[in-house]
Amino acid sequence: MGSFTVMQFVDRMYLSWYSATAIQAALPAGILSFTLICLFMALAGYANTFVAQYHGSGDRAGCSRATVQGVILAVLSWPVMLALMPAGWWLLRVSGHAPAVYEAELQYFNVLMIGSVTTPLGAALSSFFTGRGDTLTNMYAHVAGNLVNVVLDYALIFGRWGFPEMGIRGAAVATVIAGFIAPAIFITIFFRPRMRAEYGTAEHLGLDLPLMRRLIRFGLPSAVHLLLDVGSFSLFVLLIGRLGEVALAASNIALAVNGLAFMPLLGFAMAATILVGQYQGKNESASAERATWTCMKLGWLYMLLIGATFVFFPRGYFMLFAGRGTDALDVNALLPVGRYLLLMMAIWGLMDGASLVFSGALKGAGDTRFVMVYSVIIAWGVWITGEYLIIAVFKLGVVAAWIWLTVYVFLLAAGFFLRFIAGRWKSIQLLEPSVPLTPDRPGAEALGLVE
Repeated sequence: MGSFTVMQFVDRMYLSWYSATAIQAALPAGILSFTLICLFMALAGYANTFVAQYHGSGDRAGCSRATVQGVILAVLSWPVMLALMPAGWWLLRVSGHAPAVYEAELQYFNVLMIGSVTTPLGAALSSFFTGRGDTLTNMYAHVAGNLVNVVLDYALIFGRWGFPEMGIRGAAVATVIAGFIAPAIFITIFFRPRMRAEYGTAEHLGLDLPLMRRLIRFGLPSAVHLLLDVGSFSLFVLLIGRLGEVALAASNIALAVNGLAFMPLLGFAMAATILVGQYQGKNESASAERATWTCMKLGWLYMLLIGATFVFFPRGYFMLFAGRGTDALDVNALLPVGRYLLLMMAIWGLMDGASLVFSGALKGAGDTRFVMVYSVIIAWGVWITGEYLIIAVFKLGVVAAWIWLTVYVFLLAAGFFLRFIAGRWKSIQLLEPSVPLTPDRPGAEALGLVE
């Protein structure tokens, strides 16, 4: 997640160097495309929780079966995501952004949607590795892909090393090309002889309807939760554009900087999901609870460190986005607003970490329905309703809009914390009823039943 953070940060920085229009367009178009993709990414990626629980129970073949079902869902989702492109065009058109920004948004959005299959495909294939606790393979694959992205970004945005100068469209093309790197690495390792022999990866390539139904049953609420959560955030970004160019540019830079905090925190949340899944597969709820609190402490320690840089070095962050051309950003004009946004990010970052880790733990146990319902109520019933009043009706400005965002994060964290300590997640049966392990059953050796 740290490498993904660096990739996104450098991507936004390059675009700010290229033009003020590009940096204003990148975040709204990028988050809108992710909004239309994320449901399918989360549904295919929920195979991660099944792999974790199968791994915890010692069922190696189940790890392969769950991964393949996720891949099937990812491939089937591609035409659906392409069919959603007109909805994205309409949302960008009615957002009320300046004509030049709107044209740049369309360029960025269209390329990302055409290559959208890489996101759910990568999530499904990485599940086989992260679910078993092999996060190093996941790290190496994504670092490779993100490095390719950073290099191609520079070449295609500015027209270096014989490549054409494509501006914001080049940034999107680089993202799509680099998006195939990690899935290619995962597939290569998935079918290695050792994996075929140990997990039967070549023997479980077909559709497994009972498992697919369970994956959709538990994964769909998690996917809808992410869709509505990201959708509410996407709408927030589009609403901010109504406050003018300075507010939009300052928010986009602040949110790009926020990735330095959010993405690693999301990594700790993924760790909580995996560990809770593995321990629940072993029927060790107490260990799952301890693992969650450990992820929580590590996340808060990281957030305290990065949040301190937001408070004490706001100018340094904004200067990284200072443009080079005639259409460059005026950092001095953005900083008076930007320093307040970074300060609020440092404040709500701790609660954001709690929200991510506790919701990740609940998802790892299969308590996806609560996560979905509570998120919808708080995001759409409280946050977005308030943002619309603040921005569109009362026109109170970008700082007031971000203060309400801070309130939303606190409410979200409080609900997930209370649900977690209530402990109902400990009794959820995610996997199909299992046959008692005996020494001759596949996977028994992993649990020490066979010498």
